[in-house]
Amino acid sequence: MWLRTACKLGFTLDSPTPFILMLRPRSGAWQWVAREAYTLTPSVPVAEFTDMYGNLCQRLVAPAGEFAIETSADVMTADAIDVAFGAPFDAVQYLPDAVLAFLLPSRYCEAEQFPTMAGEIVAGAAPGYDQVAAICDWIRREVRFDPATVYGQMTATEVNLRREGVCRDLAHLGIALCRSLCIPARMVVGYLHDLVPMDLHAWFEAWVGGRWYTFDPTQELARGGRVTLGLGRDAADVAIFNQFGPALPPHRMQVTVQLLEAPV
Repeated sequence: MWLRTACKLGFTLDSPTPFILMLRPRSGAWQWVAREAYTLTPSVPVAEFTDMYGNLCQRLVAPAGEFAIETSADVMTADAIDVAFGAPFDAVQYLPDAVLAFLLPSRYCEAEQFPTMAGEIVAGAAPGYDQVAAICDWIRREVRFDPATVYGQMTATEVNLRREGVCRDLAHLGIALCRSLCIPARMVVGYLHDLVPMDLHAWFEAWVGGRWYTFDPTQELARGGRVTLGLGRDAADVAIFNQFGPALPPHRMQVTVQLLEAPV
């Protein structure tokens, strides 16, 4: 399917503020970017780099006063995510080097806290894909997905205690449970077509059967229509913007995802 994604951010800044942005999707095996637009108002110099996970990042210093960021892209992506029950567990000693970092505990995913709990959740499931599917099913049953949750950035341990959270929080818990079973897992942030309410979305991927598979604890069905902006260990790696200095959240944020017949 072809999707047109757009994100508009508006800030009122007290002083010149350094930013690192992650708002450009990149083409790969899972998506093809046919058109992009990226506008800064007022216009300022931008330097782009690729981070350690391959994400496209933009560095700039925004001036004091009103500052706006508007991006859009036409992207071809899959109608549905791949489902592979029975895909096997990959032993750690055979994992690709680039995958090993996604086995380790990270800032929001304290995998070392969950081995016993994870083992109970996946009891009876075949090692690999079926275990991750069991984890997602458990999260859907036991953790309430509430887009209006206002607890702020929670770790997987905190999400497990509160038993509710936004998409990012449920992904953190899923990642931590997978890693505690020696299944590599990573955070994804991007767009999801027909998400209600519409916003940027987060899910996770797990490495089983020799590749990454998509898992989303907030969705009952294997929904496609996803456009990836960033991949990383957890939310600390995939923020769409990081600002340095006084924390001033955007006074305006608008996200849209439109179905297209073809790129224009």
